[in-house]
Amino acid sequence: MEGTISLGIFDANRKLVRVLYREATVDDFRIDENSLNATWDGKNDAGEDLPPGKYRARGYMVAGFKLEHLGEAAAPPKDASDHVSVKLVVNPLISSTRAIVELSVGLDVNGSFLKTTDGLPLRTITQKPGDAAQAFNSIVKRALITKSGENTIDIWEDWARTVDQTRLSNVDKMMAFDCGDFELK
Repeated sequence: MEGTISLGIFDANRKLVRVLYREATVDDFRIDENSLNATWDGKNDAGEDLPPGKYRARGYMVAGFKLEHLGEAAAPPKDASDHVSVKLVVNPLISSTRAIVELSVGLDVNGSFLKTTDGLPLRTITQKPGDAAQAFNSIVKRALITKSGENTIDIWEDWARTVDQTRLSNVDKMMAFDCGDFELK
């Protein structure tokens, strides 16, 4: 499976404490014979040292999303929510069943992005250039999401004056992976 990789570090309470890779390619990792390798410096996203304890690295391979900006809409539909469930591609190294991930939309000064409900960013949706990026959080009232098919979701960005609709297709082309637990001393 080809695509981008997002990898995060989670604490013992399953809280995302560090995004190691966001929409990375295989070339961003050190490649060994049977693995991709990454290192972590024991810090959180703010650059602060994390306390000793158990942590877990896990992430997603995201392949072949089709992003389509549909333009302005009258309003988000009444069934729009803050999250949707999506079935994933089976990871042959883990099990023979299809896992499910809960997805939502994140907002930051750079724009909007698809993320897991525990916060790991997976795919950029919109990017806001220049001065618009600085004002983005104060302009966007909310972002909602609907499932419009087994492998398609619609995202509704509710701005102060307009609602923009974006469609992501092939969202079922994701595979979860778990790098396991490790101890930070």
